[in-house]
Amino acid sequence: MTRQLQLLAASTMPRRAVPGRSVLDPSVTRMRVRPGDLDFYLHVNNGVYLQMMDVARSNYIADLGGFPLLQDKGWYPVVAASTVKYRRSLRLWDRFEITTRVLGWDERVVYLEQVFTRRGDLCARGLVAGRFLERGTGERVPAPAVVGLLGGEPVSPALADDVAAWARAVDVAHRDAPVAGS
Repeated sequence: MTRQLQLLAASTMPRRAVPGRSVLDPSVTRMRVRPGDLDFYLHVNNGVYLQMMDVARSNYIADLGGFPLLQDKGWYPVVAASTVKYRRSLRLWDRFEITTRVLGWDERVVYLEQVFTRRGDLCARGLVAGRFLERGTGERVPAPAVVGLLGGEPVSPALADDVAAWARAVDVAHRDAPVAGS
């Protein structure tokens, strides 16, 4: 429940925008492991990582000053697919960072990487395909339109081969255009 409240706060009372921040610049969210984050084995539960990633993505949007822009358009983000690879456990009271960055986009989704580190050591890496929908209709908003609204260039950087392969494997890649790396 704590992470859900944290997400609510990050989305409704976002932190201040970072001047000069671009869509491709990384966003860093600092957190600490709390008792409610732990599972029976006393390390962070795998589902809690996803909640933490939600908070970090909201902070990424806040860093761009994106919440008022998205609200004016009536657009909101949803996750189309996500995958997390766990390397090292996070344990009670550990301080850690989640670095969120956009890797690229196609007509359907924006591809993000979210990396968990503790004192510089890699703990987990998440890949997320994010989509934006229009309030009321639920219609998809083309990812390039969202990137443009947030100040990004219309042309996506090429996706790394592993990300492009993942996008095809989880069936989120735009089907009419070639995905970088293919």
